[in-house]
Amino acid sequence: MLYFFLIKLSNRRQTLYTILKRNQIKFFDKMTSCHVVKDSIKKVAIFGGTHGNELTGVFLVKHWLENATEIQRTGLEVKPFITNPRAVKKCTRYIDCDLNRVFNPENLGKKISEDLPYEVRRAQEINNLFGPKDSEDSYDIIFDLHNTTSNMGCTLILEDSRNDFLIQMFHYIKTSLSPLPCYVYLIEHPSLKYATTRSIATYPVGIEVGPQPQGVLRADILDQMRKMIKYALDFIHNFNEGKEFPPCAIEVYKIMEKVDYPRNENGEIAAIIHPNLQRTKTGNHCALGILCF
Repeated sequence: MLYFFLIKLSNRRQTLYTILKRNQIKFFDKMTSCHVVKDSIKKVAIFGGTHGNELTGVFLVKHWLENATEIQRTGLEVKPFITNPRAVKKCTRYIDCDLNRVFNPENLGKKISEDLPYEVRRAQEINNLFGPKDSEDSYDIIFDLHNTTSNMGCTLILEDSRNDFLIQMFHYIKTSLSPLPCYVYLIEHPSLKYATTRSIATYPVGIEVGPQPQGVLRADILDQMRKMIKYALDFIHNFNEGKEFPPCAIEVYKIMEKVDYPRNENGEIAAIIHPNLQRTKTGNHCALGILCF
């Protein structure tokens, strides 16, 4: 069970709020962002199938591998890519371990052998193709496409609250999707961040759309994710063309606390979420549920 609090990010200033009881909002802190993009964006990758049973990204990437017309932009290399083909073939989240957790120096630096988990070997292959991670040769942007069973709609995942470029991109996507809501989820606390597949890129972007059951493809969810990629690529094209973007602010959600389910003496879950809390109501800044990215 995850409790979120609301943050307001600006490409010039960030204002942080924390949610109190009864949805009261309290001013907490201010921070200044300083991340500036100096060069044009040249290389973009779109990952699908990081989790093999999240089918929207799998379907879209396979479609774009056959016909990439809609993701082409002048002067921009856009590469669609199936990240975990074995898991996709079996329609399972992963084979040996979660691919979206193994892009750390330890795993990327291990000597290749048949004893290594499949996803660790695959991570090294992906790092060689789109990295190396933390190098000048790595891809500029990686969009990593995910589904969730949680009712969180269109969600963009941000890993750095000081990244002006992505704040502007997310604002553009949110505005373009309107009136369809699009939320931003911030993961930057050291104890909560994990070594994601997209972290190879200079600008990693997670895209999460739900609710959608695992192993199922919904047309409405597919259409929403497709539009998010379209608007993201449009933004990059406009940026490369020299378009100026005025200062903007976006609201984002950040984990405030993790609360586990009640468990019995064997460690098994002994309760479920009450129906009144299962669906988040309009205006609430506290989301209850289990999220698996």
